[in-house]
Amino acid sequence: MDAQSYSTALADLRTVRDQIKKIRAALTKQEADRDKLIIQLASYPKAKAERIAPAAGLGVADVVALAPALAPDSLAVNDALQPAAEPSTIQATPEAAASPPQQAAAAPAMATAAARPVPPPPARAEPAAPKTPAAAQTPRDLPSIPAGANGDAWLAATPGLASTRPNFTQQARSTVFLDTTTGVLVHRHQTHHLDLADRSAADLLTAVFHTISEGVERIYITAGDPWHRDADRHPYLRDAVAAWLNGPTPGWRTDTGRGRDRMAGHFVHARNPVGRYQRDNSDHHVEIRSVGEWFDVDGDDPATVRDAFVLLWQALRRHWPDAVLMGSPSQTGRDLWTRTIPQRGQHAEGFPVLSEELRGLLHATAGQGRNELITPPRVPEQLPQLVEYDRTFAYAKHTWKSPVGTPRRITARTFAAWSEKEQMRALYGCGHWQVRVTVPDGWDHVGLLPAPAPGDRAWHYPAEGGTTFTTWAGGPEIHTALTNPLTPWKIEILDGILWEDGKPLDDWAKKLKETWTNLFAQAHFQGDAQQARAAHLASRAVRAILLYGIGSFAQRPRMVTGTTPRTLERDVPPDAEIIGFDDEQITWQKPTGFSRDPNAHPEWAAAIWSGARAALLTQRHRDDNTHAGALHTAPGSVVAFRTDALYLTQPQSWPYHHQPGDYLLRGHLTGPVTAPTTEEELLMLRDTGRAALTAEREA
Repeated sequence: MDAQSYSTALADLRTVRDQIKKIRAALTKQEADRDKLIIQLASYPKAKAERIAPAAGLGVADVVALAPALAPDSLAVNDALQPAAEPSTIQATPEAAASPPQQAAAAPAMATAAARPVPPPPARAEPAAPKTPAAAQTPRDLPSIPAGANGDAWLAATPGLASTRPNFTQQARSTVFLDTTTGVLVHRHQTHHLDLADRSAADLLTAVFHTISEGVERIYITAGDPWHRDADRHPYLRDAVAAWLNGPTPGWRTDTGRGRDRMAGHFVHARNPVGRYQRDNSDHHVEIRSVGEWFDVDGDDPATVRDAFVLLWQALRRHWPDAVLMGSPSQTGRDLWTRTIPQRGQHAEGFPVLSEELRGLLHATAGQGRNELITPPRVPEQLPQLVEYDRTFAYAKHTWKSPVGTPRRITARTFAAWSEKEQMRALYGCGHWQVRVTVPDGWDHVGLLPAPAPGDRAWHYPAEGGTTFTTWAGGPEIHTALTNPLTPWKIEILDGILWEDGKPLDDWAKKLKETWTNLFAQAHFQGDAQQARAAHLASRAVRAILLYGIGSFAQRPRMVTGTTPRTLERDVPPDAEIIGFDDEQITWQKPTGFSRDPNAHPEWAAAIWSGARAALLTQRHRDDNTHAGALHTAPGSVVAFRTDALYLTQPQSWPYHHQPGDYLLRGHLTGPVTAPTTEEELLMLRDTGRAALTAEREA
């Protein structure tokens, strides 16, 4: 792109920006009109929220929030607060640890507060008064464990449910790779050119099975994103995807599921949806999936993608003789893990699954990656540089120790009664802790612990000195807050869950790390350019297997997606959320809670995520006798955290040895650079910085 093209594109971008502003203003007015109509309808004595919700395209809870009088009896909330246990204050010195504990306020309510407009923070009356986190006057209330026998019951395992080694062999699925832009289809070692007509699901199925008459069970889309073909006709990408998946497919119907590894129905996702179909009057099932679940494709043809999957399968077979590539990396990861469960010894009978209540607590209180954009005035409006460091294969570094068995509850009183050595041993162990946190006065760096945030953001990281908040956090983060290289934070233990230390993921992760190392080496030393690229994609797929395999252990509450004809909209389930609609049908989704999944282990995912967030702040490189991470940079130099990446205003001399967890320089943009204020701006700068670093290295 030359200077003239750059200026022209900027002008076009400004025009699009202005159009977006107008559309948003119109949408805001329409939403206000909708809300007025809902309130007007609520004045009718026989009005019901479950009737109004589908007509408004909202969930029942949203309608009740606008018109509380419509609340059904089942939505009544018990506002009684649990009495809090006496907290224990943890300090960095023995003298502080021996000080008497302070009295706690009432424990957080069990219900989650509804998102609502946040009023401006009140003026500070006294400098010494504790401050609540910024923009958190209506924070989400995190759940607590009930007192007494009710809480004790949460710690019991789910009866008759445990992770055990499978006694069957997975069946491979016949797979093809299709570029819907060019129509190129690769099946094994054959290449075909298809006419995909208007790229509907029906056209894809017809063209593929006209060319390959039988046997295909999985179609990977490598390019073209056909589910976005009518994106301009829908307000959101999810609507366009839902319409594409649910379009007419003569001769086929929506798959209802079969076998141990099959899921019923379509999966609506804005970028990587899954279409599941079954041929009429036949037992023939087929999936349409995106290769984007496994790795990012950058213009790679279907043959290269096919080669990547072959290399991945061959590399995994060196460690798992019965390895099979399943539809997604998360399915593959969990299946491979089950084949590392010991056949004899301590855990030969399996790993017990936590109670549904405790899984729900972890789901609500254990966030995943840290995603935070730090904006002016905490960083300069004009950044001297923007440097991106990405932790290589980051989660693989935090799988060596994980919680096992059923946990025990550690109350504030129990914790306070322990010696300092016992307390620190517990915080080094596999635990999840409810704490009251106080940021030290004069603190001038990034926040260390996640706090529940109102609105759309699940978590934020208070950093202003004197701020006090209550949250849940894992042992690695608590330990980092207490021993950070700048100033120890004040931590009060309110409650906790402590497991035995174990290694349920160690063998699985080691095998994946060895597979990744092998493919990474092939990508760098392979003489054939296409095979080198295929090896690189395969190494990225191994990363996805571990990353999404860990995420699948978290086992979020399941969502069911369905459709209802517009003429029967009163049949939409009353607890469903409307996610799309057109002239003929309504698309909705509703939660169904936790399934009886024998491989649900949110305690493992929570421990790994906590360790990864702590390593973004500080991690030691023993071989180099040095440290890396955000806390080892100058105050005001951290621009953003993004899962396992740091964005800084200054380059660092951190060691990189191609090992999991090492900080790799991914992008470098010389300044001055206008500080990003939105995620979109950050991602644009990220891509520009990566391109600039690549060009610099190739020069």
